[in-house]
Amino acid sequence: MNPKVDFYFNKDKKWQPEVNKLRSIMLDCGLTEELKWGCPCYTYRDDNIVLIHDFKEYCALLFFKGVLLNDTHGILIQQTENVQAARQIRFTGLEQIVEQEAIIKTYVFEAIEVEKAGLHVEMKKTADFIFAEEFQTKLDGSDELRKAFEALTPGRQKAYLLHFAAPKQAKTREARVDKCIPQIMNGKGLND
Repeated sequence: MNPKVDFYFNKDKKWQPEVNKLRSIMLDCGLTEELKWGCPCYTYRDDNIVLIHDFKEYCALLFFKGVLLNDTHGILIQQTENVQAARQIRFTGLEQIVEQEAIIKTYVFEAIEVEKAGLHVEMKKTADFIFAEEFQTKLDGSDELRKAFEALTPGRQKAYLLHFAAPKQAKTREARVDKCIPQIMNGKGLND
């Protein structure tokens, strides 16, 4: 157990018994417990394997390379259509976790084997994402904006592209682009 993570398990919250059980399972699997992104993260030889997190309707294990796991029990969930590598196992009660403990451990050990084998998820490149016409027009009209956008990390670029392409109306897409240009020019991501 890592004392830096204790606060997550000690705070009074809806999923406290469930996340504490998940913690004990992760530690039983021989993983190292760390605090990353404000959540308990379990690693093997400094590689991220799985994260515990909770939401309003459920708590979950998030496998960083879940897409590479053999989901023989059909329990892995892609959080949103834009999530490429990670997959969740969701829980809505302690009994469910207790009943699935052996299955959970199987998935964890497989995730460790994925890391040992050095397997990687082939992520979509920025160019594979839809460029909203309104943003493409701005990029075509400004070398300065294009350079600023290209200087952003791939993750920041993708976040902007998804944000710009989401609205159905051109007017809304254009408003989003115009609002975000100063952030892009300052080297900031969508949520920075």
